[in-house]
Amino acid sequence: MNKRRWIALLIAAVLLVVSLGWQAVTSIATADFEEIFSLQQQQEYQTEVVEEGSPANKIAVMRLNGVIQNTTGSPLNTATYNHTRFLDMMETAAEDPTVGGIILRVNTPGGGVVESAQLHDQVVEIQETYEKPVYVSMGNTAASGGYYLAASADKIVAHPGTLTGSIGVIMQSFNVSELADNIGIDMNTIKSGEFKDIMSPTREMTEEEREILQTMIDDMYADFVQVIVEGRDMTEERVRELGDGRVYTGSQALEQDLVDALGNLEDTIAMMKEEQGLENAQVVEYSQGLGLNQFLGGAVQAFTGANPDIDNVIEMVRESHTPRAMYLYSE
Repeated sequence: MNKRRWIALLIAAVLLVVSLGWQAVTSIATADFEEIFSLQQQQEYQTEVVEEGSPANKIAVMRLNGVIQNTTGSPLNTATYNHTRFLDMMETAAEDPTVGGIILRVNTPGGGVVESAQLHDQVVEIQETYEKPVYVSMGNTAASGGYYLAASADKIVAHPGTLTGSIGVIMQSFNVSELADNIGIDMNTIKSGEFKDIMSPTREMTEEEREILQTMIDDMYADFVQVIVEGRDMTEERVRELGDGRVYTGSQALEQDLVDALGNLEDTIAMMKEEQGLENAQVVEYSQGLGLNQFLGGAVQAFTGANPDIDNVIEMVRESHTPRAMYLYSE
């Protein structure tokens, strides 16, 4: 083959690549994005039948794993709890006329004050608006914000070894002023008001600042107490007595009326079937599915060998940069 033919073949190959690329760009530009995102939304949730029964009368099981926080996250992190999607998943099950009851399998040390309250409010809405029972099955840990969301459930079932309770609010920050002095770092702060840099890690907290923050924590704690008072039908005095921040085992929690029964997830399913007239119900487990971001993130992990655990640590460091009040049990 002479030189001219090689050149002609090369030009033809380039034109073919350009043509295919142009077709791809044109397809993207003219795509019906509403339809694409609608399809993605349909793939957000997956259901798996875990016990056979009547598909017209189902029990929906959902697993809440990890710290309850509404983070932006990273596409590489495909395993992190997704707050918005979990709320949507609960609502989807609530609106499904074939779902007769919902069981939340809770395994969390708690998390953000707002996020925990949103989950609790969702439980109450399912009960009051959709008139569907919500049971909570506690896993290894269902503490602080995990207990907050469970408090208004129709029934709480814990394993004897579950760590629960930790009723209270915590806000923490670092004080690195001494370290900064030792290594010669100065922080220049220009602020519009006296308390704009409250909880600054580069200086000691003043007593007035501590009083301001303590008042905030007390208000949030009072809300936590009221949720338990209403959900567990207990006196405020009794809840405050139990709610000193300590954790309880499932067996101890049962003795203190913080939970209703001991058992595992299978026991909880059996209880709901018997108590709610759902003996012949099909049991389906909802999962958050593989959305577009998770699919792309998984593909990148497979291609690059990225470690999602490292991404989890980075996300936690990013979130911890700003002090915030938490319903959180931490060892």
